[in-house]
Amino acid sequence: MHIRCWGSRGAIPVSGAEYLRYGGDTTCLEIRSSDGETIIVDAGTGIRRLGNRMVAENRLHCHLLFTHAHWDHVMGFPFFRPIFNPRAELILYNCPFEDRFVETILSEVMSPPTFPVRYAELKAKIDCRHDCSTRFAIGSVTVSPVPLSHPNSGTGYKFTENGRSFVFLTDNELGFVHPNGLNFDGYRDFCKGTDLLIHDAEYTPEEYRRARQWGHSVFTDVVALAREAGVHRLGLFHLNQDRTDDAMDRIVAQCRQLLAGAGIECFGVAADMTLEV
Repeated sequence: MHIRCWGSRGAIPVSGAEYLRYGGDTTCLEIRSSDGETIIVDAGTGIRRLGNRMVAENRLHCHLLFTHAHWDHVMGFPFFRPIFNPRAELILYNCPFEDRFVETILSEVMSPPTFPVRYAELKAKIDCRHDCSTRFAIGSVTVSPVPLSHPNSGTGYKFTENGRSFVFLTDNELGFVHPNGLNFDGYRDFCKGTDLLIHDAEYTPEEYRRARQWGHSVFTDVVALAREAGVHRLGLFHLNQDRTDDAMDRIVAQCRQLLAGAGIECFGVAADMTLEV
C-alpha cells in the first residue's frame, strides 16, 4: 500500500508561517493498493488538493470511506473536483452510520443556504454501499472497521494487503470510553503487531486535563498503546489547530524518548507525507 496524507490538522484548517511543515488542511488520507485502487479516508479540506491531482492524472475512479461526520472530516467534500465530472465514478461507504450517512450528512453539507450546489446535482456516478459494518474488501485490500471512542461515535479502520497492515484511528480517545467505543485493551488488541499505526494524539498531558471527554487522546496514551500493541511505526495525527511546527516537533521528540529501546519509529504526520506499507 502507498499512503499519502493530504491533511492531518484537527478541528479547523489553519494557515501561516508557523504551520508550513505539518500543513493546515484537515483530515484526508489517500491509499493506493497494489492492484491500482484508490481509497480515500475522510473528506476534510485536504481532499481539495487530492481531487485536483486526480483530475490532472485522469484518475477518476475511487472509494471513499469516512471515520465520522464532524465538520473537519466532511467540509472538503463540496470542493472535491471529481464529483462534478460526469466521467468520474465514486463508491461511497456508509460507515459509520450505515443507511443514513450519504443520504443525510453529505446532502446537508451541500444544502442551501450553506452551499449553492445541491448533492443531487452532482455529475459524477456515485454508488453508495451499505456493506461496511464488518470486514470487507476493496480490490486487494481487506478493510476491517472498529468503533471509535468519540462523541457521536465513529469508525476506525485496519487496511491489510499482502500480509502487511495499516491502522488509522483518528478522533479516538484512549483515556475515556464514549458510547460504542472500546477500552484501551480493545484498541491494543485491534492494533496488535500492525506495521503502521496512525493515531489521534492531539493533546499534551496538561491540555488533556481540561479536554477530557472531548474525544481526543493525550500523546502519552498513544505511546503506551503503540508500545503495548508492538506496532512497528507510529504516526501522530489530528494535530491541534493551534499547534505550531516547532511545538509539534517537541511532542515528537518527547514521544521518541518515551519509546526509546522499543524499536518503534515515531513521527508527526504532515501534509504531503508519503508512506509505504
